[in-house]
Amino acid sequence: MRPTTVDAVIIGRGSILLVKRRFDPYKGLWAIPGGFVEEGETAEQAAARETFEETGVRIKVTKLLGVYSDPKRDPRGTVSVAFIAKALSNEAKGGDDAEEAKWFKLSEIPPLAFDHAKMINDARRML
Repeated sequence: MRPTTVDAVIIGRGSILLVKRRFDPYKGLWAIPGGFVEEGETAEQAAARETFEETGVRIKVTKLLGVYSDPKRDPRGTVSVAFIAKALSNEAKGGDDAEEAKWFKLSEIPPLAFDHAKMINDARRML
């Protein structure tokens, strides 16, 4: 069975919340907040927990964005359940496995890890 991860696309006021990865794969690249689902939690709970651990920002999951399962999306072989979420606070700071957390203008998104550019484009079409 492939490992399950979650990702939270958090867009507000023309900006998106991203984290700079502290570890490989893709160390030093920017990514959507997310991580592995732990035993006993729902995917939605994992998205909220991982976002808070990595950014200090509390979120409310509002919509399922999709399931991203291309075997080439992550060298660890993960399947990601991605959500659209609303930030309940805005003060972002890096934590856990995120070296840094920052709001970027949607017009100034840096190169991204994994298939996160696709997720963001899909979310923008949905919103």
